[in-house]
Order: sequence, then structure tokens, then C-alpha cells
Amino acid sequence: VQLVESGGGSVQAGGSLKLSCAVSGYIFYGCGRAWYRQAPGKERELVSSISSDGAKRYADSVKGRFTISQDNAENKVYLQMNSLKNEDAGVYYCAADGPYSDCGGYWGQGTQVTVSS
Repeated sequence: VQLVESGGGSVQAGGSLKLSCAVSGYIFYGCGRAWYRQAPGKERELVSSISSDGAKRYADSVKGRFTISQDNAENKVYLQMNSLKNEDAGVYYCAADGPYSDCGGYWGQGTQVTVSS
């Protein structure tokens, strides 16, 4: 199984980016997908998740600005990020997510998001 993120880059505060995560290989059907981020010196945190039945969750800090979506046919998950703030900067990781043990351990390599003032 491979998860490959893309779409990161540098953007000015207030700008937008759309991250993509392409999943190859089989992950248990009951697993959803999630986006995490890690800023320098900080712990990795959950940004957003989408369950296998489409339920979406967002960290309070990104509600109203970020949107998670998925294309089941293409086995891709996206994160549209609008109104970016300096504190959104970090490495963004795609991961499998869900309440089953089969959902654990699947991570992408990360994509860097830099936000400048």
C-alpha cells in the first residue's frame, strides 16, 4: 500500500492550496482517510478526516476554511485549504483512518506547506 501526497507549496497568507493523496493498493473498506499536519517543534495533529461512509470531521482551527473530499473511483482524497494562515504551515500527511486495527500504519511521506505573511 502506498499513499502519495502532492499539492504542497508556498503561498501567501490568505491564499489557497489543494492537497491530493493518491492511494494505491488495498486498504480495508471500513477505513476512511485523514489529513494530519506537523509544524516544526510541534506534535502531529489531526486536521481533517472522512470516514468510509463520508462523514467529515475538522479540527476547530480549520473549520470553515478547509474542505476534505474524496474520489472513490480514483482512490484519492483531497484537502482544499482556503484563507491560509501562518499557523497552517507544516508538513501535511495523508493517512488511513478508522476504528479498525486494519486502518493503522498507512501513511504518506508528507507534503510541505509554507505560508508567508
